[in-house]
Amino acid sequence: MEIKKSNSINNNLLMFIIPSLLGVFLFMTPIKYNGEFTIPIAIFSRGILSGLTNIISFILMILVLVSAIVSIITKIFKPKFIINNNYLNNLFNVTPLWFISRIVGAVLIVSTYFKIGPSFIWESNTGGLLLSDLLPVLFSVFLFAGILLPLILDFGLLEFTGALLTKFMRPIFKLPGRSSIDCITSWLGDGTIGVLLTSKQYEEGFYSKREAAIIGTSFSAVSITFCLVVISQVNLSHMFVPFYLTVTLCGIVAAIIVPRIPPLKNIPDTYFNNLENKQSEKIPEGHTTFSWGLEQAVTKASSNTDIKKFFSSGLKNVLDMWIGVIPVVMAMGTITLIVAEHTQFFQILGMPFIPLLKLLGIPEANQASQTLIIGFADMFLPSVLATTIQSEMTRFIIACISVTQLIYMSEVGGMLLGSKIPVNFKNLFIIFIERTLITLPIITLIAYILF
Repeated sequence: MEIKKSNSINNNLLMFIIPSLLGVFLFMTPIKYNGEFTIPIAIFSRGILSGLTNIISFILMILVLVSAIVSIITKIFKPKFIINNNYLNNLFNVTPLWFISRIVGAVLIVSTYFKIGPSFIWESNTGGLLLSDLLPVLFSVFLFAGILLPLILDFGLLEFTGALLTKFMRPIFKLPGRSSIDCITSWLGDGTIGVLLTSKQYEEGFYSKREAAIIGTSFSAVSITFCLVVISQVNLSHMFVPFYLTVTLCGIVAAIIVPRIPPLKNIPDTYFNNLENKQSEKIPEGHTTFSWGLEQAVTKASSNTDIKKFFSSGLKNVLDMWIGVIPVVMAMGTITLIVAEHTQFFQILGMPFIPLLKLLGIPEANQASQTLIIGFADMFLPSVLATTIQSEMTRFIIACISVTQLIYMSEVGGMLLGSKIPVNFKNLFIIFIERTLITLPIITLIAYILF
């Protein structure tokens, strides 16, 4: 009997250790591939994209059309097989805002795919950018991240780190310890994966509304690879190391300050659908943080031995993102990029920054000012505009600020709006401005030291 019990404990321990280490490797370990650093999930993503190059746009259009058409059928006819199925009902019986977003996304993606309607919808810098460049990446990342995300979620890794790191995460970032894995995955891996992970944890009752909003808006940065693209775009690729260290420092500072001021400060600590908090942060008597974390991790892992359930959960994650998020990103991203490309809106919004830039002594302040706000549409636009600026120091500042602003509507912002995470467009814009004002002086100070 003792031998059986010992074997059971060892098996449960292995069920925690092996999947968790695999999850850490896939989602959080930068490796060098084809001369650049990336994470394994991103390599898988690129692999499937290369095989679907000729048909990926068509697949995306079909997904967005299915999302819109089935949502319309659900709203009008209320078919029983959808309404009575909890998963399908949540997927297609959506609130009016997301319902309209799906319809708008469908109209825009059809216009872009067939190049019909006004050219400002489907040209290469608006709808074409979304359909050709951004949505394919989301499609492939969602596929692999969604299926494999249970390695991080369901085998005890979050419970283990939660017990170990609560004393660090709670006072500094006002977050539970388990969020440390989420934050690292978001920052080192890819912001889109981070939003997916955060949304799932929020819907399952592990994060409060405020905690989910903090993680989604403070840690969902672009990948290390894309950071290299940004610094290369401004012709400063030789400065990648100081650039990335600056971005990381400013990201940490912003993640400490922004949650302590409105609007994040004012989001209530209540839970999704009035769920109870599923995670106590108290360490029981007789336990160390390590022993308690290990016990919780092993208990969690032992309840997830069903392979069928593992893949079922993963495929549901994928469909949630494909059907729920991609149409919203298409709608919000295209509209924001149309405004950025064809109006003076963002340039006008950037004008109040001119005195601040001059006060900080940043060269070519007038030109730099318009790059500060246009990043809200897409984080790559500031570095594109920066290529006309002569000052290396100013280009460095613009490259850093475009990454640390973190929220841009063509991807992460659209994803946040499409998820269940409780933030709206107004919240995102205010947080974007706050992050700009907080990180700009720090980046400028470092730029003065470097240049």
